[in-house]
Amino acid sequence: MSAEAAGAAEAAEAAVPAGAAPLTHRRVLGVALPIMLSNATVPILGLVDTGVVGQIGEAAPIGAVGVGAIVISFLYWTFGFLRMGTSGLVAQARGAGDAAETGALLMRGLMIAAAAGSVFLLLQAPLFGLGLWIMSASAEVSDLAWTYLTIRVWAAPFAIGLYALTGWLIAMERTRGVLILQLWINGLNILLDLIFVLGLGWGVAGVAAATVIAEVSGGCLGLWMCREAFGGAQWRNWARILDPARVKRMMQVNADILLRSLLLEVSFAFFVAQSARGGDVALAANQILFQFVHVIAHTLDGFAFAAETLVGQAFGAGRSKGVRRAAILSSSWGLVCVTALALFFSTGGPALVDWMTTEPDVRLRAREFLVWCALAPAISLPAFMFDGVFIGATRTRDMRNGMLISAGVYLVAWAALTPLLGQHGLWAALMVLFGARGVTLARRYPALERAAEGR
Repeated sequence: MSAEAAGAAEAAEAAVPAGAAPLTHRRVLGVALPIMLSNATVPILGLVDTGVVGQIGEAAPIGAVGVGAIVISFLYWTFGFLRMGTSGLVAQARGAGDAAETGALLMRGLMIAAAAGSVFLLLQAPLFGLGLWIMSASAEVSDLAWTYLTIRVWAAPFAIGLYALTGWLIAMERTRGVLILQLWINGLNILLDLIFVLGLGWGVAGVAAATVIAEVSGGCLGLWMCREAFGGAQWRNWARILDPARVKRMMQVNADILLRSLLLEVSFAFFVAQSARGGDVALAANQILFQFVHVIAHTLDGFAFAAETLVGQAFGAGRSKGVRRAAILSSSWGLVCVTALALFFSTGGPALVDWMTTEPDVRLRAREFLVWCALAPAISLPAFMFDGVFIGATRTRDMRNGMLISAGVYLVAWAALTPLLGQHGLWAALMVLFGARGVTLARRYPALERAAEGR
């Protein structure tokens, strides 16, 4: 094919709104599989972070990395709306054929990231002090976690900016780019973990330094991958970027996702805090098992992100049947995935626990609660898939309200179950949280389809 013919074919393809393209299993897998592979490196990184400090042979460094990671993840993920909001809004703009708005949305997201990262750098001392006080870990764990946090924070603008960059790539169905980006960030992080911790003996500080270098370089790579958004004059069209109506719409979506994300992170932080109150061994064991929960989350996210992209494009094009088909196709593959995950943790979990720590008491405690990791995939599937559907349709008020109800149910379950079952009750309450999120969103799904018809 000549260059002219290839250019004409690309132009013709671009002229067709993405929301009108056929929805097939192949298209779902084309979005999901690169995301699954890229996400697989995230929990692997968590496993390595925990595993390298686990080789020290003490419980405190493991707990410190867990506590430090949950504190800074809570702060960063309050801006996780940049990933979800950017993905949903860009997918709808792409489905409607509005290319200029896709670039403007990315610029708005990056501006928010730069401002948020600067605030974290300025206010790190009170923020980290409050976070560690809430976590109520031992003095030794808190001191090590403080070291971890004050190093990690220097990558804040880049780490938060990556949410907007990956959201844009996902919405544009460029998930292979996301895969390359995550492989770079997490691969470099793992390599530096091994050098800084096992090679140079830097301990917890080495884990943090490795992450900072990886996140800064990843942010730069992400900007290059999204260079199309900065083509022409759309990236500096300030009249569009700062248009009051468009900014208001973005802020409404992001505010709902922010509250939902805050509640979810508070719920996870509450789980870790309750683990810490059980002592350093219980905290270390639950930190290891929580990495398994991250494996589940990041794997299912592949199909949830496919739902975001394809539902968002169909919703933007006003195709309610396309919304339903995208939701069904993505969820059917999610069901296949959770079956495989349950089998994996049922059979391979004990060996993975033993690899992650050499401390006998931590091994024994982690094995005791491993059953919950085998149950988690099936229980959490509806929550993940409906999250993707509702983010794609930007029905974020329903997500916010559903999370409010689910967090309340979670606390009631914790109060009722932990006096009877101890740490098993804490894990059971977490499963209740996952289930409640799925149920609350399922009740609102019919209204979502009706909204697509009215566009």
